[in-house]
Amino acid sequence: MVNSKLFAQKPVDDGGTPESVWQQWQRPFPELDLSSCKRLVIVAPHPDDEILGLGGTALMATRSGIDVQIVSVTDGGASHPGSPTLTRAELEQRRRVESVRAAEELGTPVPVRLMLPDGDIRTHSNELAERLHEILAEAPDGTWCASTWRGDGHPDHEATGTAAAQACADTGARLIEYPVWTWHWATPEHPSVPWDRLHTITLPDDVRQAKTSAVQQFTTQILPLSDHPADQPILPPHALTRLLRTYETVFV
Repeated sequence: MVNSKLFAQKPVDDGGTPESVWQQWQRPFPELDLSSCKRLVIVAPHPDDEILGLGGTALMATRSGIDVQIVSVTDGGASHPGSPTLTRAELEQRRRVESVRAAEELGTPVPVRLMLPDGDIRTHSNELAERLHEILAEAPDGTWCASTWRGDGHPDHEATGTAAAQACADTGARLIEYPVWTWHWATPEHPSVPWDRLHTITLPDDVRQAKTSAVQQFTTQILPLSDHPADQPILPPHALTRLLRTYETVFV
């Protein structure tokens, strides 16, 4: 299931699969039924993954009375290696602030921070599984755990998904997985993607607008830190277009 090599073969700045290709595909998928969810724990490898992948769903769940908890695995300090503008510690601080502001835009709780090392979650996968086990074990029946997909193509995303799957298996929480970078490297009907497991969550206009406002808080990721090549955006406009659709997606 590990697709890291597929992502590596398509750097972000090469554009990836255009959103127009995905829109033309128009394959129908079933709508996710949240009615049995009492608590939704969204696990994000980096500050912003929870918003990019399931920000709209988090808002809709909160509005419907579901207890939403965000777990930020790292503080995202490795997004700009070699930056002459921000040190890793400064970048982590900035990203923590950004995630708090994004949560305020959506009315969701401030993320719980595990502070594992960005870029090296795989080495700490057992620790992550144990800490997620503790969080999920406290939860009542009807707990769902949403994590980045185990085949998403980014090593941290895949390691986080694997740890979440283990924690769910041990606690009985329901696992759902959300893709983030899949839309960049994959193509319609790509054989590495389990399309038969995919469900969508349609976002009303006001929810989508709130999600967009939340994403705009992550200025370290969507804007250049400076003119230096090492300071270029991690999420340029063509990447954001694929993540700000009228719906979100999960594998169940």
